[in-house]
Amino acid sequence: MQISKRAREIQESPIRKLAAIASDTKKRGISIYHLNIGQPDIKTPEIFFNNIKNFSEKVLAYGPSDGLESLKNVIVEYFSHYDIHLKNEDIVISTGGSEAVYFTFNVIGDPGDQIIIPEPFYTNYNGYASLSNLEIVPITTLPESGFHLPSMSEIEKKVTSKTRAIMICSPNNPTGTVFSQEEINQLGNLARKHDLFLIADEVYKEFTYDGEKHYSILQLNGLEDRVIVVDSISKRYSACGARIGAVFSKNQEVMKSIMKFAQTRLCPPSLEQIGAIGAYQLPMDYFTGIRTEYQKRRDTLFEILTSNKDILLRKPEGAFYIMAKLPVDDSEHFSRWLLEEFQSDGETVMIAPGAGFYSTPGRGNQEVRIAYVLETRKLERASHILLEALNRYNR
Repeated sequence: MQISKRAREIQESPIRKLAAIASDTKKRGISIYHLNIGQPDIKTPEIFFNNIKNFSEKVLAYGPSDGLESLKNVIVEYFSHYDIHLKNEDIVISTGGSEAVYFTFNVIGDPGDQIIIPEPFYTNYNGYASLSNLEIVPITTLPESGFHLPSMSEIEKKVTSKTRAIMICSPNNPTGTVFSQEEINQLGNLARKHDLFLIADEVYKEFTYDGEKHYSILQLNGLEDRVIVVDSISKRYSACGARIGAVFSKNQEVMKSIMKFAQTRLCPPSLEQIGAIGAYQLPMDYFTGIRTEYQKRRDTLFEILTSNKDILLRKPEGAFYIMAKLPVDDSEHFSRWLLEEFQSDGETVMIAPGAGFYSTPGRGNQEVRIAYVLETRKLERASHILLEALNRYNR
């Protein structure tokens, strides 16, 4: 018997592929600082749990396939604070942001069609493109330019008769780059010129630093029919396990089609939607302290890592990741070595190898993604362990 070609060829997650090795490491009594995964240690808002505790229905029934109207109502109100004006019919609640990406990919193209995405990019885009039988056409960005976009003429060269969409993530996972309003406007013009969808993963929109501002593609004028945003509460409210995401678009043909995909999985989680309603009702200054904390962590990590002049990185403008080029030939081998062979006073670190964030073969082999999701004291220790490990690895 033989499994499907799709199953054989779908990419392993570089974020999770070393999990079994990490489990064995812990069994040997070695503690691990997890810098490999975007799991914040910021406390989930208490109101999220209280809303669930106060749920009084006697039966936990199916909800609407497109999500609870009461959740949509608070999302509309929330985004109005950013001068983004949505209606309930512009929203489909998904089971996490990942499902939102999957639904979107299935709606915008047919098997063999192409989607242009700047790389490095969130690794699961590869997986969902495989499931949707789409081809990702990468636009390479470089650490020397802070992973900002190349010229529009370079991007335009990638457009073919099979191109259906351009997709970005801003603030970016894995680089922390925040694309400027000018970059967003230029992409919008390119999408209009070639009759393409423009998709944005805006999961990290609240987390920008040094006065940097996030500019949403939903703010582009005259592009309402081709703009699609995928979203999630996972990072916004430190509620990764809730699995509540959303798709936003003013293109009602797109939304009706996404609704059909939503119906195939019946409905998103009901109790977690109840919790999310509470979180979205928090005052907007809820994020002020969180931004300050993440910026402090970013600065701590950046300062320690740049003390090694052989590490190439740029200070991220948003999200909570750094994409660093290390003085190693194979970052996956180094990442495994950290777990299998290295320890410092009974501790080690886990990082995500960079190649899995690229679509172009051979790229990212010296890079790693590091998530600064640990409190500063732990992050300082983890950073020094990483520097110690590099010195020992390169002897």
